[in-house]
Amino acid sequence: MLNSLELRWFISGELPSEVSSWFERDKLGGQLQAPETREDVYLYVPECEYMGLKLRQGRLEIKWRQAELESLRFERVEGKLEKWGKWLCEDPTTESFQPKHVLSQKSWVRIGKVRSQRLYDGCALELTQLTIQNNAWWSLALETFGTEPQKMDKLQSLFELIGTTYTGLQLKVQKSYAYPKWIEIAMRH
Repeated sequence: MLNSLELRWFISGELPSEVSSWFERDKLGGQLQAPETREDVYLYVPECEYMGLKLRQGRLEIKWRQAELESLRFERVEGKLEKWGKWLCEDPTTESFQPKHVLSQKSWVRIGKVRSQRLYDGCALELTQLTIQNNAWWSLALETFGTEPQKMDKLQSLFELIGTTYTGLQLKVQKSYAYPKWIEIAMRH
């Protein structure tokens, strides 16, 4: 099992150009990764925001929220920090965990993603354009694997960097949650 600390925001609509420009600026530092385009298939479980299950690139991924931690606030940015556990299930025969086996069922949802990341020492800043049921959304996230105190310190430093440099729409705590809750909101949208 992998443990992570995560902080995410989901915003309805197309990714604003000022947010994209902000993310690509050298001022943010870190190592900018090339954008990755993919489609993940998630199990939609209404009223279950503490567990996520998805098919990604031939494997099954299960995430379980272990704890809701404090809210962080800095300038125009406020979000909820969460601790997650993640399990990866792989099938060496590649016969299992294929979207074609589940997509005929309404409980599975396709989500298109174009994800860009900046990697820092032990942390990632992620900007993702999302498509669900032909609707556009975008997400900004901070994530670090491990939950040791030094990981929390690095995540806090990255959060403060965002707070001092971010100039887009205000990131509010009400828009800060993980994928399971976002999927429920997006499905009703």
